[in-house]
Amino acid sequence: MATGSINVSVENIFPLIKKFLYSDHEIFLRELISNATDATLKLKHLTNIGEIKVEYGNPFIEVKIDKENKQLRIIDQGIGMTAEEVEKYINQVAFSGAEEFLEKYKDSAKDSGIIGHFGLGFYSAFMVADKVEIITKSYKDEPAAHWICDGSPTYSIEEHDKADRGTEIILHIGEDDVEFLEESRINELLVKYNKFMPVSIKFGTKTETLPKPEDAKEEDPAPTQEVDNIINNPNPAWTKQPADLKDEDYKGFYRELYPMQFEEPLFNIHLNVDYPFNLTGILYFPKLGQDMNMQKDRIQLYQNQVFVTDNVEGIVPEFLTMLRGVIDSPDIPLNVSRSYLQADGNVKKISSYITRKVADKLSSMFKNNREDFEQKWNDIKIVIEYGMLSEDKFFEKADKFALYPTVDGSFFTYEELQEKIKDSQTDKDGKLVVLYASNKDEQHSYISAAKDKGYEVLLLDSPIVSHLIQKLETSKENISFARVDGDHIDNLIKKDEETISKLSDEEKESLKTDLEKIVPKEKYTIQLEAMDSNASPFMITQPEFMRRMKEMQQTGGGGMNMFGNMPEMFNLIVNTNHELISQIKDTKTDKKKERLIKQSLDLARLSQNLLKGEELTDFIKRSYEMIK
Repeated sequence: MATGSINVSVENIFPLIKKFLYSDHEIFLRELISNATDATLKLKHLTNIGEIKVEYGNPFIEVKIDKENKQLRIIDQGIGMTAEEVEKYINQVAFSGAEEFLEKYKDSAKDSGIIGHFGLGFYSAFMVADKVEIITKSYKDEPAAHWICDGSPTYSIEEHDKADRGTEIILHIGEDDVEFLEESRINELLVKYNKFMPVSIKFGTKTETLPKPEDAKEEDPAPTQEVDNIINNPNPAWTKQPADLKDEDYKGFYRELYPMQFEEPLFNIHLNVDYPFNLTGILYFPKLGQDMNMQKDRIQLYQNQVFVTDNVEGIVPEFLTMLRGVIDSPDIPLNVSRSYLQADGNVKKISSYITRKVADKLSSMFKNNREDFEQKWNDIKIVIEYGMLSEDKFFEKADKFALYPTVDGSFFTYEELQEKIKDSQTDKDGKLVVLYASNKDEQHSYISAAKDKGYEVLLLDSPIVSHLIQKLETSKENISFARVDGDHIDNLIKKDEETISKLSDEEKESLKTDLEKIVPKEKYTIQLEAMDSNASPFMITQPEFMRRMKEMQQTGGGGMNMFGNMPEMFNLIVNTNHELISQIKDTKTDKKKERLIKQSLDLARLSQNLLKGEELTDFIKRSYEMIK
């Protein structure tokens, strides 16, 4: 038997591993299964190229729990190691940067990714084990080796009588980590990290129901048998060529990824590139709601079919993190312990590639079947609009297929919209004004008024619409957006209507004086306008710029807190041609005039959802009094 010291530059490597990786200590199993997979695939490669003459067969990796002896075993049938290779690959650990590392990360060491930095995958076993054994036999005609280490820098190695090729890792689980002796916990980790490993993984057995014999009675139970419980699918859909997959294959894989998701995805995008980087994967567009945050962290990142993380920001552009699916790339550098990305040039290229592929797929769908694309629009628009807002390259492509729906259910591209409104919706400066509603019900009266004048009204109701229209106004020429209940619509109304007021200048001045006594001047700017007599007598609009800035601030428009703190201001537009306004003007008693103005103002406020609390209670009470 030989003994020795593991070749590291600090003696307390094992306490460091326990201390600094403790928050992610479950990844030990992923690392050991990955090593076993590497050993198996290396054997396959060497036999395929004829370098070694052994029978590859159908090897598998087996995980066993010995609860009584507090042992967890990982057994493979891979290439194995000689005693000399154990010395080389296990004992001589490159850890020269440890001291600098500890100093640099002393305040955030638990997130630092010590394994990823220093290649200590095997040594993650010591996060959960007080002692680790390796029993391994190489494919070469040499004796098996038995390596033992108790968590100190010393080890022993001797010959073993193991006759079959492969490696067995025996973990003597420590008192603090007995959870890893529970079948449910190990099964959970195997499914989480190794569900799609390229080598079959066996863990225990399961009961399988067999067909009934022909002569069996109806009440007879079906026969069963115990079979190996294979955890993983070694050949998931993303590893295959798109030409070899049908629509049902993609849907079946979606159900495999998300067994608790009962709604089918709308469509998928298959990623497959091998230059200038390697990347495969399948992204699915689910039916998305309006809540952008609830949908995130559903894309799974793999590295050579080993699960790494479901936090893919940095690889996948942020606007696509609302999608679902899988991305697999060996070219993405990772810190293993916390699965955080390191800075790398490939990551930016991969992100750009994914953006381009998604844009190309959407463009193809739009061109090939516009009707179907329109039907899917409300389910996918949040992704497209967010992409247009955040990624300039995506904006350039999406500008051709992004849709602008109307309140009546028609759809226009931006180019089509321009053509539609160019002769009817321009302001006094000749700029196109796009009218839009954000809520059909709340803004119904304003929508009706605009439609009565022949205006086209869009329905833009996503939570980021204020940001998006700001982007459109800065990137396009000669166009502005105005919410249908905003003040900018006044420019259209004035231009469209050259209506003569029924009131003289003197009467208007007197009316305005009466209004200013009742209407709170700190909240409302009063504007007397001559409009159609059928239009509302009182109409409240909000300054478009102020409202938009407030909305942007509420949805993450950093640097706009000044607008969030400013008081709400509104415009009160009084239609001087309405019969009620004439009645208010001609009312003799101040008390009745005050009541009419208050009631009219509150009705306008009610239409804008501005009447709440005590003011709403007073309005209802006053309304009943007026009815009496």
